[in-house]
Amino acid sequence: MTIDPRHYHQPSWRKPVGMLAIFALITGWAVMVASLSSWIGLLPTWAQVPVYLVLGIVWIWLLPLKHLMNWMETGNFRKY
Repeated sequence: MTIDPRHYHQPSWRKPVGMLAIFALITGWAVMVASLSSWIGLLPTWAQVPVYLVLGIVWIWLLPLKHLMNWMETGNFRKY
């Protein structure tokens, strides 16, 4: 059994670069939220919970992760 050279897949440089970009975006968001912790810590405990909950969920929509994943697969940032 031989491998057909027409179906040989070359690895793309976009995936490692995209993974590093995702890591950088998540790290940046975590640093930003941690820098707000002194202000959030002044709130009562019952008010801290929703703030951290919102900050923990909202990064999914604020950061361009969907478009970055699309770029990693296809090579362009077009919308779905």
